[in-house]
Amino acid sequence: VSPFDWSSIDTSHLPSSYKTNSQQEEQLLQLADHFFQQYMHLCPDRKPLFIYPVNECGVQKFVSTTVRPTLLPFPDLYYWSGCASFVCDYLIMEPLKCPITPPSSLYSPTTILKYQRGNCFDFTVLLCSLLIGAGYDAYCVHGYATLEMCSLDQTQEVCPLLRKPPEVPEEEDPNKYRIRYPLEPQSKYELQQKAKEEEETESAQGEEIEEEVVTEETKPKRDPLHGLRVHAWVLVLPGKRKVPETFFINPFTGYQHSPTDECFLGIESIWNHRNYWVNMQDCRTGCKDLSFDLSDPICWEIMLSESNEPSQSSTESPTKGTDDMENEEIDMSFDMPLSWVAQIRISSREYENPFSRGKKVSLYDKAKLEKWAAYANEDGLVERLTVYADSDRTEELEVKEWFKHREDLLYMREVDKQTQLITDHFRPGHPLLLKAHSYTSLEPETGHTVEFYHTARVDGLWKRFENATEMTEYFMGREDFLHMRHIEFGEREKQMEKPGVRANANPRPIVQIKEYFNRNPEKPADEDIEQRIFMVLDDVIQLTYHLELHDTIASTVVFCRVIGREKREDEIFLSRENTVKYQPWSSEKHKNMLHLYDLLWELRAEQKDLKQLVRDSEAEMLNILTVREDEEANIKLSVSTYSTANREQQHE
Repeated sequence: VSPFDWSSIDTSHLPSSYKTNSQQEEQLLQLADHFFQQYMHLCPDRKPLFIYPVNECGVQKFVSTTVRPTLLPFPDLYYWSGCASFVCDYLIMEPLKCPITPPSSLYSPTTILKYQRGNCFDFTVLLCSLLIGAGYDAYCVHGYATLEMCSLDQTQEVCPLLRKPPEVPEEEDPNKYRIRYPLEPQSKYELQQKAKEEEETESAQGEEIEEEVVTEETKPKRDPLHGLRVHAWVLVLPGKRKVPETFFINPFTGYQHSPTDECFLGIESIWNHRNYWVNMQDCRTGCKDLSFDLSDPICWEIMLSESNEPSQSSTESPTKGTDDMENEEIDMSFDMPLSWVAQIRISSREYENPFSRGKKVSLYDKAKLEKWAAYANEDGLVERLTVYADSDRTEELEVKEWFKHREDLLYMREVDKQTQLITDHFRPGHPLLLKAHSYTSLEPETGHTVEFYHTARVDGLWKRFENATEMTEYFMGREDFLHMRHIEFGEREKQMEKPGVRANANPRPIVQIKEYFNRNPEKPADEDIEQRIFMVLDDVIQLTYHLELHDTIASTVVFCRVIGREKREDEIFLSRENTVKYQPWSSEKHKNMLHLYDLLWELRAEQKDLKQLVRDSEAEMLNILTVREDEEANIKLSVSTYSTANREQQHE
């Protein structure tokens, strides 16, 4: 891509404040020049300050007046993360012409937004304007950073979406009263074997060291300009907007960094819309030891003396308009002029379609992240993360996709490229109450795991797994304390299999149904069933009861079919031959055959109901697959009534 020619931009339509300086601005420039001369005289070994570059019209402007605090009417831009994400997505990064010196010009945020490109200083001023407008105590920073940060090279970094939160190690309290046992006798043979194993591990470690040397050779060589590369970023101080601690924002990526991050190598100066500070602290160890107390004259040399430091002032109301914030009285020895920049405006169309090139691609270590604007893709795809097995990004391991505005409420899809397992995630509100669906094919009985929003279901079902031979259902919050049901199926009769016949027309025979129940504290343990098994083909019913606190063997009851007796649907034959029970702690009623007869009647009726529930579950799975297949074949995107840009596209 050919570089953009900034000299060809049209500046004739710009306001007069861009082309001339007011009397107050001229006085400010004189003060800035006097401050600059004193600084160079007292600190001759330091680099020149970035304090009054020219704007797009070739007019010198003090950097603080280029910051235009603005609160835009978009909810996401009320938070620092939304502002940072918008700036890094909306603008195209341009490197500095000279990597070791700041630019000679600093264009207005309005011009930068119009052409959607800029260097790190342009990014920083725009982001700082939005953050101050949103009520943050934010500052533009002129400093030094690593080559990777200055050039937006993230190929050696882990993608932020793949970073795992740091694990907090559990501290083990040493027991000083621990009993010390005598040492056990050791075998000489075992000691010899251990010595051999240690030798083998040492040789293996030597091979690992060689591999590490190879990997070090593949790493980029040390930058000859390390510590000299100029970069600009945003500093956010605590206090306002309930910010707990100081942090940096890299405007190229929009990511938050700690001041102790080794990517930041030093700071020359910082500024906001009110003042300008020069760092007087040693930066040989980077920024990790810097103090950001701007009221400390030893650490920070302020240009315009103030009675109230910005870092100590009370939190401004973020709902104030830009003009109100500019007209506030600031107690200074010199009144800071209003910003010469016109009001920053972003239309709904520009906000909803931030990518000037259609999409944004970011490369990381063994990963690639792609972003699109909403409605740019017909399937609603807005973000895709591809994870690779190698640093050259040739072999795909996993793909994650995020969607927006889909009527089927699909918002994320995970694809395991090794197993071809696809997992779809849905927002609440799907007609089938779907939460997640894992599959390799939308064909029936090929292995499907479906999760539901169980609080919206009557039966409390939250997960179901089904393949050709079994089905497992998991429940939560049921009154009967059922938490799992497992069904085993047999093979279909081959003579009934015909091409074109649906699976529900030839149901699979049910071999066995197992149900598992949680403990019901209102019942005695020997009356509270923990597991019941219905062996449908063998006509066997087995009950296992919960254990009491000190019991070791559970009470059981087994009803078997009498050998040699034909089975009849409406007949129950009960005798001591077909009943096996072990209830050591049971009451007298459990030993009564009449009680067992009534129990068997209930179980027969429940078995019949269970078989119907299984058929209903099979039908529900078939319906889910049919609906999902139709949704994927006919993807529809919903358009919000508040989306101005997309309503215009629909009318067109």
